[in-house]
Amino acid sequence: MFKIIPVLAITLLTLQSNAQLLKAQGKLIVNDKGEKVILRGMGLGGWMLQEGYMFRLSNLGQQYRIKAKIQEVVGAEKTKQFYEAWLANHTTKADIDSMAAWGFNSMRLPMHYNLYTLPVEEEPTPGQNTWIEKGFAMTDSLLQWCKANKIYLILDLHAAPGGQGNDLPISDRDPAKPSLWESEANRQKTVALWRKLAERYANEPWIGGYDIINEPNWGFEDPKDFRGTAENKNEPLRKHMMDITKAIREVDTKHIVIIEGNGFGNNYRGVLPVWDNNMVLSFHKYGNYNTTDAIRGFLNLREQHNVPIWLGESGENSNTWFTEAIALAESNDIGWAWWQNKKMGLRNPLEIKVPQGYQQLLDYWAGKGPKPSEADAWKTLQQLLENLKIKNNIPHYDVMDAMFRQVQTTATIPFKKYTIANSTVIQAVDFDMGRQRYAYYDKDTASYQYTPGVNTRGNRGGAYRNDGVDIQADSNSAWIHAIEDEEWLQYTIDAPKAGKYDIAFNISSTSDTGRIAVKIGSATAIEEIVVPNTGGEKNWQYTAPQYLYLKGNGLPLRILFKKGGFNLSNIKLTRRK
Repeated sequence: MFKIIPVLAITLLTLQSNAQLLKAQGKLIVNDKGEKVILRGMGLGGWMLQEGYMFRLSNLGQQYRIKAKIQEVVGAEKTKQFYEAWLANHTTKADIDSMAAWGFNSMRLPMHYNLYTLPVEEEPTPGQNTWIEKGFAMTDSLLQWCKANKIYLILDLHAAPGGQGNDLPISDRDPAKPSLWESEANRQKTVALWRKLAERYANEPWIGGYDIINEPNWGFEDPKDFRGTAENKNEPLRKHMMDITKAIREVDTKHIVIIEGNGFGNNYRGVLPVWDNNMVLSFHKYGNYNTTDAIRGFLNLREQHNVPIWLGESGENSNTWFTEAIALAESNDIGWAWWQNKKMGLRNPLEIKVPQGYQQLLDYWAGKGPKPSEADAWKTLQQLLENLKIKNNIPHYDVMDAMFRQVQTTATIPFKKYTIANSTVIQAVDFDMGRQRYAYYDKDTASYQYTPGVNTRGNRGGAYRNDGVDIQADSNSAWIHAIEDEEWLQYTIDAPKAGKYDIAFNISSTSDTGRIAVKIGSATAIEEIVVPNTGGEKNWQYTAPQYLYLKGNGLPLRILFKKGGFNLSNIKLTRRK
């Protein structure tokens, strides 16, 4: 039976047993008592709306294209079954229970409009709205799971009718059809959907707010401004968000309305001033430095317009970047919602395992391999559906630790407990959890993909854990690679039996220039160990054993790479007789 993953977080805000409705008050989000609330949230990406990159399908991009490819291999009926099961398996009460235990106090639901209403081109009567119960029922269930955990639910229209931008996957947009901005019918449907949602949840205090259009990216004045980052007026965006707000306020005067600028939420030129007294400005932050200057523009907007700001989406980076970004936000009284809770890959609390046979599907869809049989394809897709369930996900404790505990302290904790006995092997990848320069030091700890001239990546091997340390893996093991001069790793170990030990390092190398030093705490225990040339990166051997004296529990064993250029698999400690 699945057990909730142990809490790693330091809970900074204890929510009241009775819901406290959120509202904007000056530059802060507060509850009914006027107490400041820092939202610590998670975006439920990939549930109602699949984006191709989440599942190694970047070549397909939009959900409607993914669905068409699935139908191509298993037929229409099985495709329908697949998507029904997807919606049932991806996010459940167990997911929300676990995220509450980890420290999250809010969820951001990326909604696809087509679960709530028909596309305009499919309406039996043009100009009218056919409502679909599926999306509302899913939202009701999620709200109940959130309420049970005293978590606020923020509704986010991630895929608006027609699609709100030129980044096609984020809104499942079909460019052959009129976009949101090219169709009055799409805009009217969007307004009607928000009125319907607001009417339904007007008296729900655990609804944290309405994030009315996710990441608009459109060139209104200049069609060549593909992402809308250079727009100066943004008049259609302002008008449409005002129309949505008016419709919401006809039925709900209580809940926060959250707006996003053009250019993926960040271009507010022409959008302001605000038009409602219970409004929050959202901004999104990816791949830039975590300095006050990086968010200065949004801090200035907060001051100028006396309105709260919220980091409505961020993530997709290393643990070091996560800790720094969250610390920056919270030190400026800014709440946040991370992207995202689960997908294939490391950069999230939960990882969806790749099912057997999946690569064959990917190869076929990419035009690089033969078409699998319907039986084989369906078997793979059924396994993917099982892998979606939280009980089958891979939990990344290091990610949760970085998002909560490490924001508040520089203390390190063991990634894995090692008690030294007569012979103990410490896996090199199990170094302590903690901040850069406290648990480890690596020269490349994060990705700054949106910072010109900076080409760092963080974990260049992309395996095992999301810290900045470079890790490679195969089906049997994982190891540290791309070791550079002066980098280091720390392991907290227990040595209940004081005594003399031999330490040896399982390495592979194509040169004999590598050098290792060993420290216990701040004291140097071994000045230098020569790393031999093993004749290849896949040829592993131990260094010559060196003497080490160990005594006590909670010992910080620090391995310093004085000269890099080799790989490290494990560390073997053997008690001398």
